Amino acid sequence: MGFVRRQLITAALTANAIRPLPGFRAGIPAFFAGWLTSELAPHVLGLTVADAAVNAASSRKRDLRGLALAGASSVGLAYLLRQSQRVAETAEEALVEGLGVDYTEQLDAVPTPAELATPWRSIANPFGYGGARRRAGVQVHRDIPFAPYGGRGMLDIYTSEVTPPSGAPVLLQVHGGAWILGRKDQQGLPLMQHLAAKGWVCVAINYRLAPRDPWPAQIVDVKAAIAWVKDHIEAFGGDPDYLAITGGSAGGHLAALAAVTPNDPDLQPGFEDADTSVQVAVPHYGVYDLSGSTQISSVTQTRDRFLAPRVMQRTYADDPEVFEKASPLLRVGEDAPDFFVLHGTSDTLVNVGQARAFVQRLREVSRHSVVYIELPGAQHAFDMFPSVRSAHIVRAIDRYLQWHWAGWRRGRTSPVVGESA
Repeated sequence: MGFVRRQLITAALTANAIRPLPGFRAGIPAFFAGWLTSELAPHVLGLTVADAAVNAASSRKRDLRGLALAGASSVGLAYLLRQSQRVAETAEEALVEGLGVDYTEQLDAVPTPAELATPWRSIANPFGYGGARRRAGVQVHRDIPFAPYGGRGMLDIYTSEVTPPSGAPVLLQVHGGAWILGRKDQQGLPLMQHLAAKGWVCVAINYRLAPRDPWPAQIVDVKAAIAWVKDHIEAFGGDPDYLAITGGSAGGHLAALAAVTPNDPDLQPGFEDADTSVQVAVPHYGVYDLSGSTQISSVTQTRDRFLAPRVMQRTYADDPEVFEKASPLLRVGEDAPDFFVLHGTSDTLVNVGQARAFVQRLREVSRHSVVYIELPGAQHAFDMFPSVRSAHIVRAIDRYLQWHWAGWRRGRTSPVVGESA
């Protein structure tokens, strides 16, 4: 591939990352192109500059058209990089707004500037994360069965050398994948390894997938995993009375739905008496409206073209109640736990309007705290691997959860904004 063509492709990818292609049909290709370009902006920028420098140094092959494209791409990529770096400020502003200016005083340890700095070393090779290259000191207890479904009924538990013998806070990670694909060892790794290294017990679960197992198998399995954690996590040092739940996309939907439907017997058949409550939820770019109540065009199109035939295996017209009961937006009550919601403004798979509506409903109804970070320019799945943006988000979630865990320990209840420590 020639220099001009390489730079033309880079320029197109950069333009799409800054302003994604609109429309329902363009959503998936716009996501893949924009997601990788945005989160790998430092790497693409370095390659672009190097490519341009080599071409400029060649007197015979120098091409001004390609150099002009490289210059334009470099400006755009630098803009994307700066946008990612500013997430640190955006996250801190959201935490202060949601928790109060003195929230750091309630933490066991105030983060140092070094802890808040961008970890360039881990970002340099983002795809080398996990597996044999997992964070030093973190151990993974793999493929523990929690439900009788073979591989889809297994979970992994992350602990570390600093995990206490008992009483550690617990995080449950629910993978995404449009309810039809995904595995427990593919998502949430930066957050789980970060928290495990600080003494948390982190649990990543599989669950049954559609279309082989239609809805509500997915939420039933999440509830079964919650019940299993409460019964067994003490053996790994975890506190069964304190459980945070997180997940992205379909995992964000399942995490949010589980959080707002504790002990719902319809969603836990065969274990109706089990405690499936959680203390706090941290959904990322989640799907909160499956019924179309927000009247967002992409929501109704997703409902009718994907959810109905593939996941629910029934139409909205025939059974609207199934879609409504599966929508976290429509299940929020005053006892909803504390929420920390994250969503990107450039998400082409799940419109940011869903997160805005969900947060508004939580703030209208729930008695507990609601923190919302809307990330300018962020695509779907911005936290899949270490990047500038995801590094700052992981640290913001760490501060939020440490605040929540500290308040819960002191009061043995969910902390309420404005209460003294």
